[in-house]
Amino acid sequence: MVIGREYLTQQAKTLLNLALSTTDRGKAAALLEKAADMKSKIDEANLITHDRATLAPDIEPDL
Repeated sequence: MVIGREYLTQQAKTLLNLALSTTDRGKAAALLEKAADMKSKIDEANLITHDRATLAPDIEPDL
């Protein structure tokens, strides 16, 4: 099962909201780090989607 971009975006938003709502700087930093990781996964998924779109229809990408 592949986790979709929309799901990761929603999770990142939730983590950012939690980071903003806490007064514990350590927890906020950890939540921001997790949100950044989600953003990296979103960017990676966009690259994979873009790479597949540029291939001819009969070419399978190496995964």
